[in-house]
Amino acid sequence: MCFQAWRAIAMASLVVQLCISFGVESSSSHSDKIIRLPAQPRVGFQQFSGYVTVDDKKHRMLFYYFVEAETDPASKPLVLWLNGGPGCSSLGVGAFSENGPFRPNGKVLVRNEYSWNREANMLYLETPVGVGFSYATDSSSYVAMDDEATARDNAAFLQRWFKKFPQYRHRDLFITGESYAGHYIPQLAKLMIEINRKEKLFHLKGIALGNPVLEFATDLNSRAEYLWSHGLISDWTYKMFTTSCNYSRYVSEYYRDSVSSICSRVMNLVNTETSRFVDKYDVTLDVCIPSILSQSKVLRPQQVSERIDVCVDDETMNYLNRKDVRKALHARLVGVGKWEACSNILDYDLLNLEIPTISIVGSLIKAGIPVLVYSGDQDSVIPLIGSRTLVHRLAKDLGLNTTVPYRAWFAGKQVGGWTQVYGNMLSFATIRGASHEVPYSQPERSLVLFKSFLEGQHLPEAF
Repeated sequence: MCFQAWRAIAMASLVVQLCISFGVESSSSHSDKIIRLPAQPRVGFQQFSGYVTVDDKKHRMLFYYFVEAETDPASKPLVLWLNGGPGCSSLGVGAFSENGPFRPNGKVLVRNEYSWNREANMLYLETPVGVGFSYATDSSSYVAMDDEATARDNAAFLQRWFKKFPQYRHRDLFITGESYAGHYIPQLAKLMIEINRKEKLFHLKGIALGNPVLEFATDLNSRAEYLWSHGLISDWTYKMFTTSCNYSRYVSEYYRDSVSSICSRVMNLVNTETSRFVDKYDVTLDVCIPSILSQSKVLRPQQVSERIDVCVDDETMNYLNRKDVRKALHARLVGVGKWEACSNILDYDLLNLEIPTISIVGSLIKAGIPVLVYSGDQDSVIPLIGSRTLVHRLAKDLGLNTTVPYRAWFAGKQVGGWTQVYGNMLSFATIRGASHEVPYSQPERSLVLFKSFLEGQHLPEAF
């Protein structure tokens, strides 16, 4: 054998030994690699899923789904996506119904051409334990779960996930999500900053919060104005809603068995007038009739060929409950009869709803973390009215001047929504025609927003 051949063999052996020495496992041989999902179209990127233990004693296991970027994943950032609830799945909602690479369509998966893995390596986490395929062997782990415990588990997950994927340890990291992730994300980011003071583990570059719960009193009380201004409730109900029923106290009063009878009547009237055949998470969207009374009716995912599939939540549930799909995902069902979009075993402390996180968002900005708050403008549950008010107030409290005056932004040749930027750290944007789950109802516009966020660029102006 010639000298060149011997030299090539020696170099290859050295590379293998170095990889073993540094604990780097090639992605092609990774134990969590998904060979192929059932009924999946052919793609050129890699997928992984499995479990990360966040508590060795109680055997608390969080399930993740990771999709590498479509092209050149080594140069793209890492993005963690979290859904809300509390107790709803980032796998079934975020990945398979919103911004993931595939969408269930009957018995097959179809390609989502506006998947966010066009721009980033996407990591979806089912959190806390008891959500989706995440589980604990000790059922007490599902009881009295709260925001603080969720933040600890999520931080522990990331620390241990990086041991599975060391090549991403020093990658730029962004955290995005929606709804109750307005609690999850700021509290996780705050904990990451605290951990970094002791040891630099996280390269956090920004957070994006979609239709987020940031201050219950403001977010929920803005529902009355939104519902009335869109013609969903009567003048009389609007008056009673705003004068006799402070929605911000409704949860705590409910837990204390002291909800006033007039407030209860107002809430019942709101539900009657808006109708159960209107999706409050997208007041312009038709509903999936078989799902009207289902637990996952609050989740309304994505678009195929200019048509929104209002029954995608049912299709996602059917798909993820297939045995061949669970096997391909390396997933287990523990303590539940089937996978659900939102957990029916998790006992979350809902009084956490009333603890504002907008002040934590302010502390993140002071620590140098850019923040984007965006709102689908068809959502009556966490309306843009409340989010816009909170962002403007926060900018004032922080002394941030407007650097981009309120203006329209564009996706292609159409208005994508409106935006305003304060300083260079805080941005607000609406997405025109979008629901509570923005990437579901406006996938193209959401991808434009996402790309600008990652690049630290202002949203596009008129073409």
